[in-house]
Amino acid sequence: MKLKLSRKKNSEEKPRQKKSAVREWVDAILFAVIAATIIRWLFLEAFTIPTPSMEQSLLVGDFLFVSKIHYGARTPKTPLQIPLTHQTIWGTDIPSYLDWIQLPQFRLPGFSKIKNDDVVVFNYPPEFEHPVDLKTNYIKRCIATPGDIIEVKDTQVFINGAAVENPPKMQFRYYVVTQEFINDRVFKSNNISEFQRVQGGYAVMTSPETAAELKNLTFIEDVIKMVMPEDQPNPRIYPDASEFPWNEDFYGPLKIPSKGETIPVNHENLTKYGEVILNYERLDDVRMEDGQLFIDGERITEYTFKQNYYFMMGDNRHNSEDSRFWGFVPEDHVVGKALFIWLSIDNTESFINKIRWSRLFSLIR
Repeated sequence: MKLKLSRKKNSEEKPRQKKSAVREWVDAILFAVIAATIIRWLFLEAFTIPTPSMEQSLLVGDFLFVSKIHYGARTPKTPLQIPLTHQTIWGTDIPSYLDWIQLPQFRLPGFSKIKNDDVVVFNYPPEFEHPVDLKTNYIKRCIATPGDIIEVKDTQVFINGAAVENPPKMQFRYYVVTQEFINDRVFKSNNISEFQRVQGGYAVMTSPETAAELKNLTFIEDVIKMVMPEDQPNPRIYPDASEFPWNEDFYGPLKIPSKGETIPVNHENLTKYGEVILNYERLDDVRMEDGQLFIDGERITEYTFKQNYYFMMGDNRHNSEDSRFWGFVPEDHVVGKALFIWLSIDNTESFINKIRWSRLFSLIR
């Protein structure tokens, strides 16, 4: 015999309470924060251009979207962080994270690799006071990829012995010789945003094409490209000016390290790559001493790189702190590929003229 069980409704059971307006707002904000955090981590992140190192390709005040899925998103290394922040809480100098927990970092699969000429956002490698994923974001053009040999001769970049095609809006510093005062409007009409009055004329940042046009103006006597002499090393140049007397206009040759590549440990290679091994190869016990390399207390005579590296340069070649000055970008420091500009603000203008309408939703090349 089957027994049929029935549940008697309690006449005194209270009806389900409706959420208050405050609770609904809290839930909506929480959902938005979680969704934005996931999108920012896996797919797209918004950045702004604060410095002129990429002008005229990218301008100060450009707002752009950077793709995480091209090269593959990185898993978080510093999980104890306020969502949608980077280094500090908005509008303050208060750190937005705790470094009590540091997770191993991995990269999810992407659908492309970093190529020569890509415009890449990455974490500034020498900033050791922050975890990798919270180092300051930089944006530059990838000039050389793992295994490439880079050389700069009289400002022209060569990769593996062949001259590369220069970015269409690449800039250099020029000396404009004139005894006349040049109105700011003249520079602005020629898309020159960086200029300074010097003895006998002006120092300007501009492209070779614009420099040629300036030279044709009747009140300008000459326009001279300001190139560092080949025999004048820059002490700030990577890796060591005392060993390799290079400067920003005459640089290399220098090979870019690649994952799996094995090099002999000698004085020359330790000068070129010693800082890479010490700082970016994620080794627990490593040191250089008297021209020798020690890992886990054992002297090493050859070393195999654990990850790929890249050489980045700004398109504004004479006003860019890049790999020529601080070295290679490790693959685990790469954030993503710059895709397009969604807004551009010119803070030197007023009201509606602040918006550079022609740059809105333009692709980054």
